[in-house]
Amino acid sequence: MTPATTTERSVQVAAGRVMLEGTLGIPERAAGVVLFAHGSGSGRHSPRNRRVAEVLRAGGLATLLVDLLTEEEEAVDVHTGHLRFDIELLAERLVGAIDWMGREEMTRSLPVGLFGASTGGGAALVAAARRPQRVQAVVSRGGRPDLAGDALPVVQAPTLLIVGGRDTVVIRLNEEARARMRAEVRLEIVPGATHLFEEPGALEHVAELARDWFTVHLSP
Repeated sequence: MTPATTTERSVQVAAGRVMLEGTLGIPERAAGVVLFAHGSGSGRHSPRNRRVAEVLRAGGLATLLVDLLTEEEEAVDVHTGHLRFDIELLAERLVGAIDWMGREEMTRSLPVGLFGASTGGGAALVAAARRPQRVQAVVSRGGRPDLAGDALPVVQAPTLLIVGGRDTVVIRLNEEARARMRAEVRLEIVPGATHLFEEPGALEHVAELARDWFTVHLSP
């Protein structure tokens, strides 16, 4: 459960020419703020990402979950599936959200981490490459960091890549992406887990790994 000391509220995030719907949760004395980069049709109401966010907040980290696509774009993407793979668009929205947090009183003094899932993992790394002074750490859950392409060697933020042990194709793609990166990067394989980490205890393991990574790298 979300700790009673957490302030959670709905926000509208200005990202370029669009307004994104989001949920901002800030525990007392937050050490940093983690922006979630959803992918593959997922949004701020995703039970998996909300569970990870709860663990992060319990660990003293603020969280911002946003829908990277507008309602109109989401309606189109349900049928076409192409926007969730538009890494440039998703990264642009993430950069907009990072800049928004830099203007908001509640978040502007907090170091920023990015938590990317699926295609959001690639978008998070592109955004980290574009805002190296703001983004201090990245975690990718079952992500596609390979989709970050030429941004990979530019990323400066320490990066944790988490992949399920049975997600063999994505393991290979993560290994290839890691080989292109110059920042501190670690690949963590969760034994027995598949792409969505639906196995008992798998998502909790992911959340704890992410919490520990952000706690170390976002601490002043």
